[in-house]
Amino acid sequence: MAIFKYTGLDRTGKEVKASINSEGLNQAKTKLKTMGIMLISISEQKSGTNKEKTALNFGDNVSVDDLALMTRQLATLVKAKIQIVEALSALMDQTDNPKLRVILSEIRGKVNEGVSLAQALAQYPKVFDNVYVNMVEAGEQSGNLEVVLIRLADFTSAQLALKNRIKGAITYPAIMVFIGALMFGIIFTVVIPKITKIFRSMDKELPWMTQVCIWISDFLLGYWWLVILGSFASYYLFKRYIMTKKGEAWWHRMILKMPIVGNLSTMINVSRFCSTLATLLNSGVPILAALSIVKNLVANVHMAAAVEQARVQIKEGGSMSAPLKECGLYPSMVTHMITLGEKSGELEPMLQIVSENYEDRVNNDLNGLTSTLEPIMMVLMGGAVAFVVFSVVVPMMDLNSFNR
Repeated sequence: MAIFKYTGLDRTGKEVKASINSEGLNQAKTKLKTMGIMLISISEQKSGTNKEKTALNFGDNVSVDDLALMTRQLATLVKAKIQIVEALSALMDQTDNPKLRVILSEIRGKVNEGVSLAQALAQYPKVFDNVYVNMVEAGEQSGNLEVVLIRLADFTSAQLALKNRIKGAITYPAIMVFIGALMFGIIFTVVIPKITKIFRSMDKELPWMTQVCIWISDFLLGYWWLVILGSFASYYLFKRYIMTKKGEAWWHRMILKMPIVGNLSTMINVSRFCSTLATLLNSGVPILAALSIVKNLVANVHMAAAVEQARVQIKEGGSMSAPLKECGLYPSMVTHMITLGEKSGELEPMLQIVSENYEDRVNNDLNGLTSTLEPIMMVLMGGAVAFVVFSVVVPMMDLNSFNR
């Protein structure tokens, strides 16, 4: 079943622009004719995200929220013993996201031709990542697809919730920095220049604070273009540098050493590593394949390198916990729990316990981050404002005493 976008006129002569599901172009035209639509144009919609070249690409993106909802609906339909092809048809009618609807239509066509669901999903890597595809493949092979899909929906929702909490934690500081920069920009380019004329007419030495403010004001007025150009150039060069292997390794090492941010980054990566690995292993994915997938999901290159070493150790018959312990980046509690899990044969439950523990710690730290940063930001901004005020007030007081 494909999706066709059409433009036509209804029985009243009003222009209609919509889409229709149909097995083919002729069937779509027949449907529209029975609906009383006189066609002006019609074309099949393509997702533009698979490996084939397509004619059309939508501006709408498939959000994690849409993906989690679709996955849970698919799990419900599969659990009800509905065939995959019919389940995908039902999902096409239920989803509100136009891009996801077209992708499901294309996946349905591939599955109808005999391709497995995992193979069809793999052709849309921008929507379905390696974790998603490998879990679906494991579910198909084990015959527990509905169970795997439910776990996958829970996993996707948890990742979305974590991402939203991180965004929420950095929103307040970002707004404060923007407002502060805007406020001081106005002060130094509008207010200070007017007061500077008065100060210079005094013909006496100004306090060092006032001289600093005047210098900043003169620099911004005379070289504002250099400030903007320098800011963009610095950002561009920095981004280019950290995209290199050497730069990325340096930056990720610096992140781990930063106060507050370093500890938070470590906990987020540990939580992601443990939760993803536990989900994959519980879904029947072999441990070597699971570690290969998890390695690509760990954001820090140094922590990811330790995961790769663990995969090599297991391949050679060794322990997974040893390389994680040797790198010194994974907390001792994590490596200890993994060691216990390997010895007892209960690795998945141990990983789940660690994941839940660190997820709670991340949530608590993120909730406290805003309350911690708020007074710090207020003190910094207050100090900057006080500096500017005193740099203006002190010479004005001298001017009043001079007039007397």
